[in-house]
Amino acid sequence: MSVALIILAAGKGTRMQSDLPKVLHEVAGAPMLVHAMKAGAAVDPARTIVVAGHGAEAVAKAAQGWDADAEVVLQTEQLGTGHAVAQAREALAGFEGDALVLYGDTPFIRPETLEAMVAARASHDVVVLGFEVADVTARYGRLIEDADGALTEIVEFKDATDAQRAIPLCNSGVIAADAALLMDLVAQVGNENASGEYYLTDIVALARAAGKSAGVVRCNEAETLGVNSKVELARADALFQAAKRAEMVADGVTLQMSDSVYFAHDTHIGPDTVVEPHVVFGPGVTVENGARIRAFSHLEGCHVSRGAVVGPYARLRPGAELAEDTKIGNFVEVKNAVIDEGAKVNHLSYIGDAHVGARTNIGAGTITCNYDGVFKHRTTIGQDVFIGSNTMLVAPVTLGDESMTATGTVVTRDVPEGDMAVARARQDNKPGFARRMFEKLKKKKAAQAKESK
Repeated sequence: MSVALIILAAGKGTRMQSDLPKVLHEVAGAPMLVHAMKAGAAVDPARTIVVAGHGAEAVAKAAQGWDADAEVVLQTEQLGTGHAVAQAREALAGFEGDALVLYGDTPFIRPETLEAMVAARASHDVVVLGFEVADVTARYGRLIEDADGALTEIVEFKDATDAQRAIPLCNSGVIAADAALLMDLVAQVGNENASGEYYLTDIVALARAAGKSAGVVRCNEAETLGVNSKVELARADALFQAAKRAEMVADGVTLQMSDSVYFAHDTHIGPDTVVEPHVVFGPGVTVENGARIRAFSHLEGCHVSRGAVVGPYARLRPGAELAEDTKIGNFVEVKNAVIDEGAKVNHLSYIGDAHVGARTNIGAGTITCNYDGVFKHRTTIGQDVFIGSNTMLVAPVTLGDESMTATGTVVTRDVPEGDMAVARARQDNKPGFARRMFEKLKKKKAAQAKESK
């Protein structure tokens, strides 16, 4: 059966105290909306429809940046979750399959849970995701079941009786149903309730009244955590980090000071890699087995191969590709560059838009001058090259295999294989000049001090 995702992402998020739409606030380097889309991908959706409202253009850009095929529909007035789902009616016209309603501000629902919901559709016309709370004063809607365990209705907390509020089984808001049935039920939802809104939750009672069945799939409460404020956002990020660190250690990664390491939502690290304290992984990082990421390094959009050493205090930017047994040392930045096997960039260097050949040694203070103010240009360095300290490589430029640059050289032309490039002014020592100059300056300073008294 085909599945269409309907992701509700129209809210402004007033409590966020931000101009940014709520669903675009990030957890672990990705908007919450992307987390919802990633979870939904587990059911292999044929369609993904994002219901946007506040900041719709930015929401659409984020959604389609993750999934170019995602469709965005507008909810111009926020009149409740039922009204939001109804905005997908036209986009789903003629769709034959199930619809799964998710929320762009609920980033922790596990893919396995959504798979269980889709599977449960074989037994029920409408499936609701529920969870049990220890504290029955929590202001969630309650799932009301009959004696046989069938779901009969969902009651919002504001509208619930004291007896209903005592029920620990709560509503997450996530619902699965046949797409056509869902739209038929949503069209019947009214707003005669304490909030004057069109509740999606009303479809359960409407379905039962029409002779349809409804059931509950249960999950852990932590999966349903919604984020409505910066305080909750910080908590969500902390929960993600704790879970990711535990996952990394269980998979064989050594974290020397785990609480100080920050992971992105998509960080992948192989076993036997050591991560030292205070390392930040931005989005798009893969580190293979047996590498070492040393303290205070920052990595994003890069690939680090087996046996490589990065840092301390190194920065790998998008497009950095490190082959096996490479070394990127302290205060080195690499961007959009391939560093081949065994090459070393040990100190105080910038390597951007470049290819560095195998076993090449880049001396301290080397810079690839890749930007002319308008265009980026590429530097190509061959194998077994020795780049002297404080070399400026003015791109576009190519250095052949086993070539060399003298310390302090500014390279503006290609260096043939096996040659050494020297491009610096000849040193001229002026006898006694330093002593005479300082004596003159000291006398001038003394005279100025005397005049100021």
